[in-house]
Amino acid sequence: MSPQQFEPSPPCDVDCAAESGGWTLVMVRELRHSPRKVWAALTDPEQLAAWAPYTADRDLGSTGAATLTMIDGETPQDLASTVRRAEPPWLLEYVWGTDLLRWELAETATGTRLTLRHTVEDREWVPKVAAGWHLCLDVAEHVLAGEPVEPIRGAGALDHGWGRLNDAYAEKLGIPNTGAPEL
Repeated sequence: MSPQQFEPSPPCDVDCAAESGGWTLVMVRELRHSPRKVWAALTDPEQLAAWAPYTADRDLGSTGAATLTMIDGETPQDLASTVRRAEPPWLLEYVWGTDLLRWELAETATGTRLTLRHTVEDREWVPKVAAGWHLCLDVAEHVLAGEPVEPIRGAGALDHGWGRLNDAYAEKLGIPNTGAPEL
């Protein structure tokens, strides 16, 4: 499927909670694939490169230091990361720059319930983060189903429904919409 044919799925269940040091987006997605297959997509550098907003310098399936490189057009940005917990195929937690990400996988009758907890410092970023991960996880779902879609990253997300998703998540979360971030 070409990026021009891509249409994002409807907004999913989200919540926002105040945490010490920031705000945590809680996003729940149902994926049609087993926890082991989803785990591989979350940890294997080759698979991450097919859908995530970053590439990884190593497999994220074990604890320790890593570098995640944000990709936005011609401007990659290396961010130091540390995998704090890796319990295949159920739990992955890592620090990414100043953010904390926790991926929880639960087996369901139809695949996997993925719960992402992404903690950021500034509450106004929560809808933006939700919109970005929404697009990435839509792409991951296609990739896992053998229907590859080009990764949707950075400013390119604006051409693929990011604005509508940001609006919807801002409304769902009751957080003022401050529009697209300055890149």
